[in-house]
Amino acid sequence: MAEGAARSARATTYEPSAEDVRKAVAGSAMGNCIEWYDFGVFGFMPAILGQVFFNAASTEEGALATFALLAVTFVIRPFGSFVLGPLGDKLGRQRVLALTVILMSGSTFAIGLLPTWETIGPLAAVLVIVLRSLQGFSAGGEYGGAATFIAEYAPDRRRGFLGSWLEFGTLVGFFLGAGAVTLSTVVLGQDAMQEWGWRIPFLVAGPLGLVGLYLRTRLEDTPVFREIAKQHKVAKSPLKELFARHWRSILHLIGLVILLNVGDWIMLAYVETYLKDVLGMSGNTPLLIVMGVILAMLAVIVPIGGLSDRIGRKPILMACCAGFLVLPVPAFTLMENSKTEQGINVAMLAGGLAMIGACLVLFLAVVASTLPAMFPTQVRYGAFSIGYNVSTAAFAGTAPYIVGSLVDATGNTLWPAFYLMGAAAIATVPVLLLPETNGVALRDIVNSRMAVSKTAKAGAATAG
Repeated sequence: MAEGAARSARATTYEPSAEDVRKAVAGSAMGNCIEWYDFGVFGFMPAILGQVFFNAASTEEGALATFALLAVTFVIRPFGSFVLGPLGDKLGRQRVLALTVILMSGSTFAIGLLPTWETIGPLAAVLVIVLRSLQGFSAGGEYGGAATFIAEYAPDRRRGFLGSWLEFGTLVGFFLGAGAVTLSTVVLGQDAMQEWGWRIPFLVAGPLGLVGLYLRTRLEDTPVFREIAKQHKVAKSPLKELFARHWRSILHLIGLVILLNVGDWIMLAYVETYLKDVLGMSGNTPLLIVMGVILAMLAVIVPIGGLSDRIGRKPILMACCAGFLVLPVPAFTLMENSKTEQGINVAMLAGGLAMIGACLVLFLAVVASTLPAMFPTQVRYGAFSIGYNVSTAAFAGTAPYIVGSLVDATGNTLWPAFYLMGAAAIATVPVLLLPETNGVALRDIVNSRMAVSKTAKAGAATAG
């Protein structure tokens, strides 16, 4: 009987070719790139967009309006995850990911075509809010699906290396979005950007989306999803099943992702404000510094992902937590003291930024290989998406605002450090509870506390 079951399992096991794996990685990373391209564009053109769509009376009011618009995306994201995540578990990953890349790139492109407040009045604000809501809805199904897609295509012993390319796409997207704004501003000038040049970075999303859609539609669904579909084991009601049986694993994921979200948005969103308000930098200099940090992270993220395939995910995650527990205060102290009467001490500033960036990239390198391995195939897409986006809505978009408000209220510029340390203290507990899943087949995962099924363990013991 056992031998027959083994033959049946082999008959429904799909082994993707190396070319299919490369296509899966490229298609997944491209979609994530588009999502973060949009954040880069919005994050580095706040004053202009606030005046264009909300008729803001000053650059400060314009920036505030745009940041409120960004918050809309985070509020809507969990709703998208509740719809698109379970849909990906029922209909397949590939179909839903094709939909998300269309919605994300299409809505970003459409913003570049919108009439302004000067042309149609308050309707301009309504239209951009609607499109941002659509972006937030689609983003709710994007990251969880993209990470699941790569993880389920990747060979078990290379999941860390291949999964790291997803966050490589994240950083590239943010870099390209910020770079498109900077380049357009330098070439066109501030007046032309205010009048019409702001449209260019948004319109670039159209061709990017076509590339992403092409890559995603060239592949079949993931091997492990096709296996359960052939065996008729696809969950009939994924949303009901994941809350009935896997709510603890979802909470486990939320605790992990708190640190990722806080670190991401302090490094990529708040640091630019810190460089302006605390260190007195002006013009494009703060943006160029953040872009330099991103380039440094791009250089090491894939090698760290590969390292996790040799030493495991937990040692890297623990190093990240330990770093964020002890380094933020020295890092922000070093950055603040880099401001001297003679100007900015570049070495001290770079040292402070390197401490924060190094801790963050450790998490980024392994997140896409760690989180999918917390759930079984039948609910992986939905459970991942819901947990990730609930955590993102609660802690990512609010981090720059909360930290900035605490600094303004108290005058203590170390609040970003304290906030990071608090997030690390919370995340350390779920990291310690996480089983090591390096090399474990995703088809054998039960939940976030038991890495593999008893059947798989017994099979491994018998094989040994």
